[in-house]
Amino acid sequence: MPVIELRGIKRIYRMEGKQNESSVVVRALRGVDFSAEAGEFVSVMGPSGSGKSTLMNILGCLDKPSEGTYTLDGIETSKSDADTFAYIRNRKIGFVFQSFNLLARTTALENVELPLFYRSREKGEKREKGSARSRKERAVIALREVGLEKRMDHFPSQLSGGQQQRVAIARATVNDPAFILADEPTGNLDTGMTLEIMGLFQELNRRGKTIIMVTHEPELAAYTKRIITLRDGELVSDRPLTQPRNALDDLARWKRNALLAGEGQSAGLLRTAEKYAAKEAAS
Repeated sequence: MPVIELRGIKRIYRMEGKQNESSVVVRALRGVDFSAEAGEFVSVMGPSGSGKSTLMNILGCLDKPSEGTYTLDGIETSKSDADTFAYIRNRKIGFVFQSFNLLARTTALENVELPLFYRSREKGEKREKGSARSRKERAVIALREVGLEKRMDHFPSQLSGGQQQRVAIARATVNDPAFILADEPTGNLDTGMTLEIMGLFQELNRRGKTIIMVTHEPELAAYTKRIITLRDGELVSDRPLTQPRNALDDLARWKRNALLAGEGQSAGLLRTAEKYAAKEAAS
């Protein structure tokens, strides 16, 4: 059974016109069929206005389709009420956003604990003795898995952009969701940090995590295993990548090239300084 299965998904927005004008109908999605098996790494691409954001909101149970069905990990979500949606978002989906969305006044560890804290407050959830300690232990493990065992007590302002995104990824995985939904996850990062984050996603995927990533950058999609493309609200392409690029290999090459460029720049500055010193000595 697929982890994600969408059938005939349509999303129609009706925007009320001005006085004496008829309403405007916007068909953001026009009958999308899409499924993803456990362990897939899928990128969702398309130009502005293609329906990427609308599809992401439906996948993340932040919005409901106007027509069609969306089954997530065996749960048919299309007719779910608000409480069920909240349960699904907490238990089944790990969100990673471009802007990190970390709480500024809480530590990395406390940020990662938040989904577990909300889970413990759910109606009908059994309260276990030592749950606070258990939450902390699980958050510690999640941070270790993203390489931040030495930054757990740091606040977001004390972390680099790449480290903040690692905290966000740890927060997304701490509940062991059915899939990770990443929206332009490297949009605020430089090249080196982008490759580090994509390498982390690839490692999580190798461990069996299902990842859906929305991006407009073909360079990022090249690190995934499958690319679906939307245009005008329709799925126009769905192709597997048999040989995705390896982000950590590209990171190593990028660092090597940056080092060589830096050495070349340093050598040029040294030669300039030597010429200047020789000129001064001769005058």
